[in-house]
Amino acid sequence: MNNEKWHKRFCEKIPWGSGTCSKAPLYMPEEPAALERGFGCRVQDVDGRIFIDFRNGLGPVTLGYCYPAVDEAIKKQLEKGILYGHPHTLECEVAEMFCDMIPCADQARFLKTGGEAIAACIRIARAYTGREHVLQIGYNGWLNSLAKSGTALPGRNREGVPPGVPACLSDLHHSCGWNDMDALIELFSLHENDIAAVMIAADYEHMENGCDFYPKVRELTKKHGALLIFDEIVTGFRIAKGGVQEYFNVVPDMAVFGKGIANGMPISVYAGKKEIMAVCDKKGKVIISSTFAGETLSLAAAKAALDVYVNNDVTGHLFRQGEKMWSNTNRLFEKYDIPLCFKGLYPCPSLTLTESGNADIREEFFRKAYKNGVSLYNVPYVNFSHEDSDIDEALAKLEQACDQIRKG
Repeated sequence: MNNEKWHKRFCEKIPWGSGTCSKAPLYMPEEPAALERGFGCRVQDVDGRIFIDFRNGLGPVTLGYCYPAVDEAIKKQLEKGILYGHPHTLECEVAEMFCDMIPCADQARFLKTGGEAIAACIRIARAYTGREHVLQIGYNGWLNSLAKSGTALPGRNREGVPPGVPACLSDLHHSCGWNDMDALIELFSLHENDIAAVMIAADYEHMENGCDFYPKVRELTKKHGALLIFDEIVTGFRIAKGGVQEYFNVVPDMAVFGKGIANGMPISVYAGKKEIMAVCDKKGKVIISSTFAGETLSLAAAKAALDVYVNNDVTGHLFRQGEKMWSNTNRLFEKYDIPLCFKGLYPCPSLTLTESGNADIREEFFRKAYKNGVSLYNVPYVNFSHEDSDIDEALAKLEQACDQIRKG
C-alpha cells in the first residue's frame, strides 16, 4: 500500500491524520505520509524511499534510530517484564543518574509526556506558593495551552480563550513573549503577590538572548516569591546535558525534561528542589500519580541513553554537526538567492524567512528537499548518528533542491 492510500486511511479514522499534529504531512506527494523504519540518521517510508532525517521523531531521537546500546537495554528488560505493582529498581537508578546531571534536580519523578509533566509542575507551584496565576513563555504542550491569545502549537498563536477551556481557568494563565521583560514586569504588577510560577520554553530562533534573559527572570521571580520553571523538553540533553540551565548557568526551581532522555521511548521527568518536590511526597498536599510512570522499558532506555551522555560528548557532536549542516545550508540559500535562513543554536535552529521571503518559498523548499531525499522540520535536529559523510550527502541533496527552485 502506497503513501497516498495510507494518507486516506489515516484521515478517515484519525482526526488531523495523526495523534501528533506536527507529524501529519503537509507537502505530499513529496513528503511521506507514513514511515516503516528508521536506522541511524535515516528513515524509510511505505514506498521504499529513504530520507536523511532531520526530524528525529520531532526531537526525541538524539542518538539515532535503532541505537544499539539503547535497543539492547530495552530487549534485556523486555525479558524481565514491562510493568509491576511495585517500583522497579530502574526507577530509583534513573532518578539518581538524572539528579546527578541536572543542576536544579534534588529529586525527580517520571511520567510519560512532557505536557503532563509541566502540568504537574504547575500544580506543585500553586500548592507550594498558595498562588493561582501562571506566566508562560513559549509552547508548553497542548494540555497547558490555556492562556488567552497564547501558543496553541509551536509558532502558532490563537486569539481569545482556547476552545474547550473555561474562561475562569484561562484567566489564570498568561502568555508572554520571549525576552520581553517589560511585559513580565507588567504582569507581576497586575497580579501582585498572586503569581505562582513563570514557565519558560526557550525561543529557538533567538535562544542566544537567554544569556541576558534567564538571569533577569531569575532575579524577578526571586524578588516576587514566584517559582521559576524551565521547560527543557527540547533543550535538555541537546543544548547541554543539563539543558539551558547548565548552558546559561541559571538554576531554576523546577524543570521538565522529555524528548532527549530515552532516544524515543516515552518518558518525561519533572524535577526540582527538595523542599518544593516535598509538596507531592506522601506527607505533601498534591497527588500526582500515574500507573505507567515506572514502566521499565522506557526507564531501561533512559538509563542506557544517560550512560551514553555521560561517557560521550553527545552535545558537542550535535553542535559540530549542526554547525556544519545549517551554516552550509545557509550558504546554499545565499548562493541560490533563496530568502530563507536557519537561525539559533546549531542543535535546534529555526528555519526563518528573510525580509523578501514568504510562506510559498518555505513550502517549495520543503517539497524539493523531500523530493531529493532529505526530511526536514521547521526546527530541525542532527543526532549522534549523523556522521560527516551523512552531512555531506545531505548538503549535496539540498543543493540539488536549491538549484531546482532557482530553475523553477
